[in-house]
Amino acid sequence: MIDNSIFEDKLAVYHTLGCKLNFAETSALGKQLAEVGVRRAREGEIADICVINTCSVTELADKKCRQTVRKLIKENPGAYVIVTGCYAQLKPQDIAEIEGVDLVLGSEQKLDVIAYLDELKKKDKGQVHITKTNQIKVFVPSCYQEDRTRYFLKVQDG
Repeated sequence: MIDNSIFEDKLAVYHTLGCKLNFAETSALGKQLAEVGVRRAREGEIADICVINTCSVTELADKKCRQTVRKLIKENPGAYVIVTGCYAQLKPQDIAEIEGVDLVLGSEQKLDVIAYLDELKKKDKGQVHITKTNQIKVFVPSCYQEDRTRYFLKVQDG
């Protein structure tokens, strides 16, 4: 069991790449972290936690994901970095080897992010928690609105 006091007074930054499904899932991740006391970082604040939800629809998308991860690590020195999404599912070792990445979560694990956070201590190498795509059994719905006029409702994966 995780001691939720580790989340008190922590700031998080969220970055989403790709489709509307990713926006819905990032919103769900943000709600989970908010429920344990993590506040969204405001403009100019350095985050304690970075959550990057990636896309892998093209080679260019993969490149943008790697660039975004490195950029957020540079902008938020010392932050605990979590990478999830399609690119994380398909090429977890590539992400785990990026200096500064602490946690790589696959499609089945990402919406249970709290279960994978220990003491929010930086790692020497990214920890990977992935279920092979053909063995994924869990579906978790999510919904997203935030600053948009319309809601995005997740009804399926893949």
